[in-house]
Amino acid sequence: MKYDITKIRNIGIAAHIDAGKTTTTERILYYAGKIHRIGEVDEGTAQMDWMEQEKERGITITAAATTFFWKNHQINLIDTPGHVDFTVEVERSLRVLDGAIVVLCGVGGVEPQTETIWRQANKYRVPRLVFVNKMDRTGADFENAVQMLRDRFGVKPVPVNIPIGAEDSFVGVVDLIKMKALIWKDETLGAEYEEREIPEDMLDSALAAREQMLEDIADYDDRLFEAILEGKEIPEEWIHSAIRTGTLRQEIFPVFAGSALKNKGIQPLIDGVVLYLPSPADVPPVKGTHPKTGDEISRKPDPEAPFSALIFKIAADPFVERLSYIRIYSGTLKQGGQYLVPRTGKKERIQKIFRMHANRREELKHAYAGDVVAVAGLKEVFTGDTLCDPKKPITFEPMEFPEPVIFVAVEPKSHADQDKLQKTLAALAQEDPTFRYREDPETGQTIISGMGELHLEILVDRMIREFGVSVNVGEPQVAYRETITTTARAKYTLDRVVGGKHLFAEVEVEVQPGEKGSGLVVEIEEMPEDPIARQMVESARRGIVATRDSGPIAGYPLLDMKAKIVGFQYDQEHPSEMAFEMAGAQAFSQAVRQAEPVLLEPVMEIEVVVPEPNLGDVIGDLSARGAEIQGIDHRKDGEVVKAIVPLAEMFGYTTTLRSLTQGRGFFTMQFSHYRRLPPQKEEKLLLKIRGY
Repeated sequence: MKYDITKIRNIGIAAHIDAGKTTTTERILYYAGKIHRIGEVDEGTAQMDWMEQEKERGITITAAATTFFWKNHQINLIDTPGHVDFTVEVERSLRVLDGAIVVLCGVGGVEPQTETIWRQANKYRVPRLVFVNKMDRTGADFENAVQMLRDRFGVKPVPVNIPIGAEDSFVGVVDLIKMKALIWKDETLGAEYEEREIPEDMLDSALAAREQMLEDIADYDDRLFEAILEGKEIPEEWIHSAIRTGTLRQEIFPVFAGSALKNKGIQPLIDGVVLYLPSPADVPPVKGTHPKTGDEISRKPDPEAPFSALIFKIAADPFVERLSYIRIYSGTLKQGGQYLVPRTGKKERIQKIFRMHANRREELKHAYAGDVVAVAGLKEVFTGDTLCDPKKPITFEPMEFPEPVIFVAVEPKSHADQDKLQKTLAALAQEDPTFRYREDPETGQTIISGMGELHLEILVDRMIREFGVSVNVGEPQVAYRETITTTARAKYTLDRVVGGKHLFAEVEVEVQPGEKGSGLVVEIEEMPEDPIARQMVESARRGIVATRDSGPIAGYPLLDMKAKIVGFQYDQEHPSEMAFEMAGAQAFSQAVRQAEPVLLEPVMEIEVVVPEPNLGDVIGDLSARGAEIQGIDHRKDGEVVKAIVPLAEMFGYTTTLRSLTQGRGFFTMQFSHYRRLPPQKEEKLLLKIRGY
């Protein structure tokens, strides 16, 4: 196909866990002719779930990219995980995509992870289609799912088709634009469907739904608006034009019905991607800054423009070179070309360019503005780095990732595994920005941190199976934080001779509590004009920042506080940056100790779906764990208990819930915020840390 940027669609498919994202993706690829056999998640045969851990658990762990063609359009699709432990995969995918399909379960509707995805898509201004899946399931309710979108997000969902039947009797949809019934053929696995007249018993509801759709979109096309007022026949292309305009403005969200597992409703959804979601040409020019001057620069999605791209994912592989996934915003990428990484100031050579299909690759010689590809050969890059033309440099805003909330200790089983472990951890950390590792200076153990129990379990499993490292694993531990409760000030003077060199620096630092979620903010009361003095102050700032990972109570990282350099003195004859780093760190540490530090614990949002007869037992157990019940909603598949609860109380909850509900209850949990650990708990924790 000749390259035409208007015929490109870069989309993601995202949803709450078990809503049917990967099943939907498999059908999309099958009907588009990309694959010749439908894979099933439950059987471990889904092509997009290619990792062994994904096949065994029946969940998506890593975002997988593929490309297919539909009606003369190239669609680059990323299938993302639904489990909250892997939400970073959704975040970084949405950062570089132009549109998305949000899949809802026809029974559950808008679920906790759906809300997270919606917030992420809002953050990056990504237009969305909504696919209400599982219309064949007991309790499926299309209208309820649409109403939940309105209520939870305050948006205008616009159904463009509605289901014919529900649960066992779901057979197809009414297309509200053509005003035809679409009935899928089971014998062709949904590859074919018939257009029929709308069933008589649905005609009134279909006409009402069409009228509502036209009312919702009338403002987006003047021709359509006039035709509605005058009662004239409305061409289909006017309706498509109005829906597209409203969708691109993110003021309406087209909604489709179907059942991916039963092979119904997929083709209209793919048509919707082509008709309503943006091409790279529809997206405003991407903005960045000049790496040296800081001036704002923009890049148009033009293959002839200077090259620029964002690295949004790095895949570690123990057998071949690592792959860097990039979104090209402008210019043309060439195999063998050398491009600048502004963060390091170094040029990197592109050895190979690949079009990806999950873990399989098709080699390319070139890739153009608007495309999403993987490249081999980049060595010193991280997720969020910019790649650009060395003569026309630009830096895009880097990505932000959440801090880990849980950690475990790992030890190599043999001396031979020690070196292998360090290399493996480095590779995994490059691949996953929410994974951290460090060595505990007191025990010598390696501590790995992540977003949840499942996240760490998968990482350890990958170490053993993919990278061949044998490790012993400790019990999961909570990643506490420290903060201060009052304002304090401290001055530190360094005046000593080291290695025959006289070092002098005096730094005064004030610390005060900051806003929740602000991390550590370091300010300078008055930046000096003298360049040497500025250099010394910046060195003191570096010393403070380097100290933030070790608080005074138990060595946990510091959070939600401000530090201000309020005074300093230096030796004008022999100014020393090293002395200022040391003095800044010491003054900061002393001020923190005087500011009444306390421990913070991670608090989680939890949503438990439980059969009504077991509701009392589940609430009683949650209350015993220190949960604050936020509310109870009724849903067709059970009662939904919403609560916030300390992470420390939730280890092993899966087993308890199964026992309380005879295996019928399930829950989702995601990080909410850090809050002060109650004094009694703090005392117990400190005794435990000190070995009492």
